[in-house]
Amino acid sequence: MLLPFKEHSLRHSLVTELHARTYMPLQVPARLSHIAAVCGERGSGRTVRHLYELLEHHGVPRPERVEQYYMVRLGDIRLLWERHTEFVSYTFSLPGEFTHPFANPATAQLPNEWLVGIPGEVIAAVSLALEPAAEQEYSLEELSALFGGNPVIGSEVVGGLARAYSDLRIHADGFSRILLRDQGLSPNQAGRLAKRILEVSSYRAMALLGLPPAREANACLSDAERRLVAVSSRMACQEDRRSEVPESELLAELTDLAAEIEAVAARTSYRFEASRAYYGVVMQRLDQLRQRRIEGLQTFSEFLDARLTPAVATCDSTAKRQQGLAERAARLTSLLRARVEVELQKQNRGLLESMNQRAKLQLRLQETVEGLSVIAIGYYGVGLLGYLFKGLEAYGVPFMFDATYATGVAAPLVVLIAWFGIRRMKARLLKSEHTKI
Repeated sequence: MLLPFKEHSLRHSLVTELHARTYMPLQVPARLSHIAAVCGERGSGRTVRHLYELLEHHGVPRPERVEQYYMVRLGDIRLLWERHTEFVSYTFSLPGEFTHPFANPATAQLPNEWLVGIPGEVIAAVSLALEPAAEQEYSLEELSALFGGNPVIGSEVVGGLARAYSDLRIHADGFSRILLRDQGLSPNQAGRLAKRILEVSSYRAMALLGLPPAREANACLSDAERRLVAVSSRMACQEDRRSEVPESELLAELTDLAAEIEAVAARTSYRFEASRAYYGVVMQRLDQLRQRRIEGLQTFSEFLDARLTPAVATCDSTAKRQQGLAERAARLTSLLRARVEVELQKQNRGLLESMNQRAKLQLRLQETVEGLSVIAIGYYGVGLLGYLFKGLEAYGVPFMFDATYATGVAAPLVVLIAWFGIRRMKARLLKSEHTKI
């Protein structure tokens, strides 16, 4: 179709992005299995190939292209495949009656070898059961029994249209458990509710990935801070001239310490930023649940706020700490480098003064050598003239004076000529050097 205007090249992709996080409408009752596997930002190719293997197993033709999400029916179950920045999620839904919420999950309909071969590492696996309102309400003891005897948290959600229960633990089958009881949900509301609760599980786990690196980084930063304080103290002692440690040695140690701090920051900064982003998504999804308290139970927001928020706060404080240490190390390095440069300037000034003294001494020696050279040249010149005069006298050439007398008279003139020649040669050399400069 020919449009009457010029479209932006990203217009369609931006509109598609609004629908990239869709949901599956759910008919009550239903069982869902949700798996989130961390495969990295470059693992999309192998996850798509693995998805194609499952489609081939169920005789479903391959799509021409898989974008951020893909929804398909595989026999009795439906699959919602979603690609996130760092992980890929698989949500399988199986509608129909069941006797036990978690006894026969949706993944039981899948090939075991396909589940084993899921690319990446599974960070979240959840079994979710959606029960109709007609079922009898559970007592607290019965709820605890459904969750392996663990303490249960729960709340009314979606303004009282459903109740959600969980223990947020991993059970013997490797899955966490969530129970949703319908109290008036439409299929679309049920699908959105299930998606939000499952996203809370996945993003919660991804947010907590920053905690172990934060603890490890804090141990490294504590050691770095101790060493930084020690270097600062030695610098202060050096300022008071009570330390004999060379400043170049302190500078080398401080540079190594700054490099170690930067290395820790390079390893953890992305993880901390990601944890903060995932935490924001978790808090957003919890707000969208519109929870109301069930007497005697802790709500999801209260539970996660008491446990997840301190973990993310630890990541934030660690990020600020390593940034502060890096800045302190940079300031100390600049200060020490300035002191080293000042000391080098003092040494250079002393070296220049020493070179100046040596130049003056060399000039004096040169002038002395010049005087000796004039005498030596004059001596040899007079000697040559003496030989010349004596030879001519012996040959019979008439002279007004005796050859020896003539040699003596010529001696001052020869020395003067030698002195004048050396001075003239020195002047030419100096002029040539100035011209080159």
